[in-house]
Amino acid sequence: MTQGNQSDVIDLLLAQHGRIKGVLELVRISAGAEKQRRFDELVRLLAVHESVEAEVVHPAARRHSVGSEIVDSRLHEEREAERMLARLYEMGVEHPEFDSTFRSFADTIVAHAELEEKEEFGPLLIDTSVPERVRLAGVVRFAEALTPTYPDPGGTAMPSANLLAGPPMEIFARIRDTLRDWKWQSSNA
Repeated sequence: MTQGNQSDVIDLLLAQHGRIKGVLELVRISAGAEKQRRFDELVRLLAVHESVEAEVVHPAARRHSVGSEIVDSRLHEEREAERMLARLYEMGVEHPEFDSTFRSFADTIVAHAELEEKEEFGPLLIDTSVPERVRLAGVVRFAEALTPTYPDPGGTAMPSANLLAGPPMEIFARIRDTLRDWKWQSSNA
């Protein structure tokens, strides 16, 4: 699935799914400050991943052979996951119900990823050209580069780090707005 040293979008999305699953497990087994750090990392990973899917991957899937009902179901699942993530954020990692709520959330995220892989990624791999998948991978890499792994607590190093500060719903909205602006500017350049 690669062309030279450029991964296609399916490679990148599968790698993101793997990282997300790994961090879900790290949140589950961590405690205290480490659990909070891992949870914050998860919020950032999900914000980038789900935003790229909503703004780039799902529209591409819709343009090709993936039915609208499948894409609409994945989008609905993503909105529900964002709400669950916001609830967990408000609850805080030290809340007595955090772990049980988080287990349910993690199961939902893994099931969602598996459905995407089966119902969207497979058909995209078959029905899109290598150059299109490489182009889409460029957008994914752009979003990853735009959103550093950890926010700058002082807000001085990178303006884009501010995208990752605040409650999950705000982070998701800022990243999606940034991607939409970039897509608009790219199409009008």
